[in-house]
Amino acid sequence: MLEERPGFRVVGEVSDGLEAVQKAQERQPDLILLDIGLPSLSGIEAARRIRELSPMSKILFVSEYRSWDIAQEALRTGAGGYLVKSDAGSELLPAVNAVLDSRQFVSTSLAGHDLVEPTDDQNGSPQYKKVVAPFRAQKIRHEVEFYADDAGFVGGFASFIEAALRSGTAVIIVATESHQADLLRRLIADGLNMAAEIEQGNYIRLDVADTLSRFMVNDSLDPALFEELAGNLIMEAAKGAKGEHRRVAACGEGVHVLLAAGHLEATIKLERMWDGIAQRYEVEVLCGYFRSAFASEESLSTLERVCAEHTAAHGRELCY
Repeated sequence: MLEERPGFRVVGEVSDGLEAVQKAQERQPDLILLDIGLPSLSGIEAARRIRELSPMSKILFVSEYRSWDIAQEALRTGAGGYLVKSDAGSELLPAVNAVLDSRQFVSTSLAGHDLVEPTDDQNGSPQYKKVVAPFRAQKIRHEVEFYADDAGFVGGFASFIEAALRSGTAVIIVATESHQADLLRRLIADGLNMAAEIEQGNYIRLDVADTLSRFMVNDSLDPALFEELAGNLIMEAAKGAKGEHRRVAACGEGVHVLLAAGHLEATIKLERMWDGIAQRYEVEVLCGYFRSAFASEESLSTLERVCAEHTAAHGRELCY
């Protein structure tokens, strides 16, 4: 779309956060379109480094994340706009024009939230003021993502967790021991003080197998046990959250573990129970699956059932 527009020239493309920083420093482009869930370095951390190395470059985030917290954290880097990928067909060119004109752009699908707009004080230091988008009723986000491999899982979850922690939101993460370790290394590499986050109760780690065993009886989910466990965890996490509203986010791969073990109905039931928790406690929820669980044609109906339980599904087209 951009190459077809007079006056635009694409000078480089990369698919890695560190490459993005290096290419920006090398080419000093007028405009950078930047995703968030990138390998090696998240888009948010890449944007911070790019702002230092190529300060004249305007940045437009283009991401399928619809979370208010993630959009806000992206704009706090000094980026000029945040465009939701599924809105790009109608909003890409308006977004590009707005950012190049030094006007903030935020996708209309994020309407209804307070976002931040960078300004400058008398000393030239970046400050932030609230921009109130037009109200539109929207339920709490209960999202799903599909990952090709461990690197994709770690990158996607790290972006979600990083944005939450930087905005003062506490995080509950339910994952395998190896994924927990990889996530911790990635978050530390992105500049987060994870020792402090863990000590303050802002980052609660749970082993997925142990957690599932606490509310499953004979391969069936016990709603009462789940409600008690989830409620206690959220209340505990809220104590560590910062700000007046003490927001909490949760992400995990428990649903994938159930599905991979052949427990389809239990998977759907767990999705629905998390949806209830998301609405009741106003918690942002991200569920992660590996695409290998949807590799056959027979699994397409399962994929549709999984997607139907969420307010947003990212990457499902890559499973077909």
